[in-house]
Amino acid sequence: MTWTLYILECADGSFYTGISNDLDKRIKAHNDGLGAKYTRGRGPVRLLASKLFESRSEASIAESLVKKLAKNDKLGFFK
Repeated sequence: MTWTLYILECADGSFYTGISNDLDKRIKAHNDGLGAKYTRGRGPVRLLASKLFESRSEASIAESLVKKLAKNDKLGFFK
């Protein structure tokens, strides 16, 4: 099973970074107010970038790295 690291832009301009094994379902959950606590009340969200990983472990490590980056540098991780 592959895992996806993704960055969303919230309606307030902030970014949210997460991982999922079903990206479409997860984005729908965020937009329905059922996703992460951070995105509730900040919707709608839109996908800015995503990257596939072979395992949850690899995706989690990458997520941790991206979350430590400055906002302006986060999208550069996906290039």
